[in-house]
Amino acid sequence: MTVCSRTLSFSSVFNKVLSADFRGGNITSDAGALLLREADRQLKFTSRLAACISDPRDPDLIEHTVLDMVRQRVYGIALGYEDLNDFDTLRQDKLFQILAEKDGPLASPPTLCRFENRTSQLSLLRMSEYLVERFVESFNGRPEKLVLDFDATEDEIHGHQEKNFFHGYYDCYCYLPLYVFCGDKLLLSYLRPSNIDAALHAGPILKLLVKRLRAEWPGVQIILRGDSGFARKRILSWCERNKVDYIVGLARNTRLESLSQPLMNAAKKCFDETKEKQRLFAWIDYKAGTWKHARHVIAKAEYSNKGENPRYVVTTLSGDAQELYEQDYCARGEMENRIKEHQSELFGGRTSCHKFRANQLRLLLVSAAYVLMEYIRAHALKGTVLEQAQCHTMRLKLMKIGARIVTSVRRIVLHLSGGYPYTELLTIALARLSSA
Repeated sequence: MTVCSRTLSFSSVFNKVLSADFRGGNITSDAGALLLREADRQLKFTSRLAACISDPRDPDLIEHTVLDMVRQRVYGIALGYEDLNDFDTLRQDKLFQILAEKDGPLASPPTLCRFENRTSQLSLLRMSEYLVERFVESFNGRPEKLVLDFDATEDEIHGHQEKNFFHGYYDCYCYLPLYVFCGDKLLLSYLRPSNIDAALHAGPILKLLVKRLRAEWPGVQIILRGDSGFARKRILSWCERNKVDYIVGLARNTRLESLSQPLMNAAKKCFDETKEKQRLFAWIDYKAGTWKHARHVIAKAEYSNKGENPRYVVTTLSGDAQELYEQDYCARGEMENRIKEHQSELFGGRTSCHKFRANQLRLLLVSAAYVLMEYIRAHALKGTVLEQAQCHTMRLKLMKIGARIVTSVRRIVLHLSGGYPYTELLTIALARLSSA
């Protein structure tokens, strides 16, 4: 490993000269990443993910296997190293070599770049299928119901990537990835160009997911949840024919506003009397011009000092309109936090490759990092102060730990920082992962 001879000088303290250098030897700032390795070993996750990727290289000439590079990238993303250039030096880091279970330098940025760009479409499909299989395996028994949250969001791009288009709503050049979550669990991250309808491919993907989930759990209640972008005639009709419930936003229009006007008038009257914001709910029957029959719609009439704010949700569920809206439909807002974790905290928006297919691979590698982090949160941190922590908080408090690595013939010992404030939490998390 190249040793940097640079010396840094700081202002004096205690009447003593204060300086720093980079000659500390095998010291890592990511000792807590061993939790990722323990979670991975429990799930056999990266090995099974790597098995989805075909390798056209001559086996006799391979120095860095697909598994080596998948682990290198997935662990790196989870630890906050989103750029391939980070591995100019990290490939020599002893901790990363331990994580990848490779006794020697890891793959260089050019090698990783070639790996990303040669991955086939079939390999990407297999990786996506495995994420669904991992979701199925995450349940110990038969779930009572599965709420599938569908959402599309912008992934802003800068440069001349393939299939880059300007999107008028987001006012930028971007991709339009489609995500599917069930609670905190990720089922799908599917990269798409932005010159499409937001619901494109959502119908076929829903069909494939329902087929797989019903094969595992026949008769399980499945609920599609999404915003108004997914209130498409074909999707709703397919759900009704296949006994899939839905609760989906509906864009406002003059006909809906006319049907809900008495409710809005009542809300306005209450506001005029109390000067407090009013929110009233009611069921209405509504038939769009392209629909073959009327459907049940929840109308929310909100009136405040800012005026009217109507909202509409079409659903096959029954019950109290306000309860369904507030507890069932509005719960989809949690999915936005999961997308934020995926895109911002795990760098799902780092789609800077020229090839569109390579960017889809990056999205799937980020998804793999999310699955490992979510597994740690759900199994190792349950009941602790971090059981609802987001990925960046878990990274900062559990993984960014300074340690000195001492290697002998028979042992590798990490001497962690004595000032680490979450020793007990780390001990609990490791014990739970080791006994899972």
